Amino acid sequence: MTDKEDQRKILVDADACPVRGIITETAKRHGLKVLLFVDTSHILEDDYAEVVVIGRGRDAVDFALINRTHKGDIVVTQDYGLAAMVCARGARAIHPSGLIYTRDNLDRLLFERHLNAKIRRAGGRHAGPRRRNQSDNIRFERAFEGLCLVE
Repeated sequence: MTDKEDQRKILVDADACPVRGIITETAKRHGLKVLLFVDTSHILEDDYAEVVVIGRGRDAVDFALINRTHKGDIVVTQDYGLAAMVCARGARAIHPSGLIYTRDNLDRLLFERHLNAKIRRAGGRHAGPRRRNQSDNIRFERAFEGLCLVE
């Protein structure tokens, strides 16, 4: 049976994902399949999720994940570009902070990423992300739970 024939699933860009535990616990409650995508430089095991190991290479994990994404799936990623491709496929995407990506906020996020890259190329610096805390986990869990409830 192919992924497209299966029920909707959760795909995770898992290399640096801080909410894997929340994802698998929530998925268990809802009976949803979870695929954790990592490259060969990461070792990851999970009792519930299927770990998909992809060869190293620029964006190799992103391309493998997007190729297995179908309408109705949920993708967890910190990568705005990947989130844009996911949304174009009719799937939902969520950031580990709990931000649900939409066409409206993705345009702004991608533009900000572009500006920050220009600043770095010119030798400048900008503030990085703030330190993660428990309220981020709570916000993610609530938003993710909501996505799991929507068919």
